[in-house]
Amino acid sequence: MKILFFSGKGGVGKSTMAAASARQLSRKGRVLIISLDPAHNLGDIFGVVNKGKKDKLTDSLFLQEVDLHKLSREYLQKEINVLTSTYSYLKTFNLDSYFSTLKYSPGIEEYALLTSIATTISRETSFDYIIFDTPPTGLTLRFLALPRVSMTWIDRLIDIRRRILEKRYTIHRIRGSFSSEETVLAYEEKDDDILRRLWTLKETYQDLDQNLRSKDCHVVLVFNPDVLSCKESERLVAGLKELGLPLRLLIDNKVSAENEDQAATVEEKMQALAPGVELKRIRLRKDLGGEEKGGRLDDIQEQILPEAW
Repeated sequence: MKILFFSGKGGVGKSTMAAASARQLSRKGRVLIISLDPAHNLGDIFGVVNKGKKDKLTDSLFLQEVDLHKLSREYLQKEINVLTSTYSYLKTFNLDSYFSTLKYSPGIEEYALLTSIATTISRETSFDYIIFDTPPTGLTLRFLALPRVSMTWIDRLIDIRRRILEKRYTIHRIRGSFSSEETVLAYEEKDDDILRRLWTLKETYQDLDQNLRSKDCHVVLVFNPDVLSCKESERLVAGLKELGLPLRLLIDNKVSAENEDQAATVEEKMQALAPGVELKRIRLRKDLGGEEKGGRLDDIQEQILPEAW
């Protein structure tokens, strides 16, 4: 299975490029295209109303638009349930009042997106291609960085948890088990729910990180021939390099006779930043989203992805 992330500044046409690429790939395999962008455009482009579930567009092409607010709520509730169960022996401290503030914590949306991506990759194994239409550059870089960042923190938390268990074991040998009528506190690693949870999380992030860095993962950067788009694209290229993630294709979208000179300048700059990465130039076409299914998408379909993909 191959995984494609279409990224870029808001308004550059990455949703249209993702949609056209999905149509191209659906000719040779089963494709699931997923919108992670809060400003969902894929439904408009394909001429359907998606309500967060997989829609079958053709026998080999499926669409899903993720509700980020719903996803964040579900992620938060799941984590609260885990914390409530794990720390049930601390209920006298009224943990609910602390949990209620978690929804305001920074990073909730990014972790919710990351969890959704990991779940999709592990579950949707019947597809040959999964295409993610990502949010604008800043949020995309943040959630793509999370697997590595999270593994670093989890390693540290595992170390701290082991030291806590060592202290418990020392006290256990002196005065006996930590227990009450309702709770027995573990002092061995194999019995500790928190340590097991940390190991599970680490394994999840390791698997996702390996998927993101594999030869089957393709990050596609879409930009326009203008200064603002170029600047933001430069930041994305630098961020991907820093994270060690695979930028495989540059797409200069909305090129016209009026901006052709500017397009050449921007393309030269982008290729200098990402040497060896293939570049495609897409001519400006109007009203892509207003056409019926197929419509103008068919006009540009053969121009997007390398045939080897």
